[in-house]
Amino acid sequence: MTELWLVRHGQTDWNLTGRWQGQASDAPGLNETGRAQALAIREQMNGNNFSAVYSSDLLRARQTAELIAQPLGLTVALEPRLREINLGAWEGMLSEEIETKYPQALAERARNPFETPAPDGESPSEVTERVLAAVHEIVGRHPDESILIVAHGVSLAVIICNTPGISDGGCLRAHPKQCAAISRAMASIGIYTLGINHANHPFHTKVNSPIDCR
Repeated sequence: MTELWLVRHGQTDWNLTGRWQGQASDAPGLNETGRAQALAIREQMNGNNFSAVYSSDLLRARQTAELIAQPLGLTVALEPRLREINLGAWEGMLSEEIETKYPQALAERARNPFETPAPDGESPSEVTERVLAAVHEIVGRHPDESILIVAHGVSLAVIICNTPGISDGGCLRAHPKQCAAISRAMASIGIYTLGINHANHPFHTKVNSPIDCR
């Protein structure tokens, strides 16, 4: 059974100021706090025998993964399908700016959130399709191994929320909203355990069905 450890990237200045951060080419990398978070995660993971480290190819995730992987002697494998959701015209904007400039788009998104993208962006259903395809391939390459995946809030939520046995409430609690959060999931056929820990606020649950990677 493959074991997946899921880590959200460390903090960036856009996280700090509340700007929407998807796939924008000008999105910042880790700030000082973000680098410290990545190093703290590295310390927490001391002793884990990872066979491979995969990361979104976006700068903030890549920097986090490289800091964690450095003492392991592993090269980070970049996987574009693990990217954050593409927020299109909303990239880099504050919530109040989006509410002012795009009220109709927000209303449509509220009516049909899973299928509605931001203007010129990507819908959650499209994110789900690409992320689960990537995870399915990663698990297939590493049977019975321990793998680290560094990605983003939405892409990691896709993995967590497509693990059967987690209720809607549990899924929301497990969403890695905080930077440099850790979750752990068993993959492939069998019983999964899933947890998320950040600072002194742990979340643990067990599910008895495999993740749906189709």
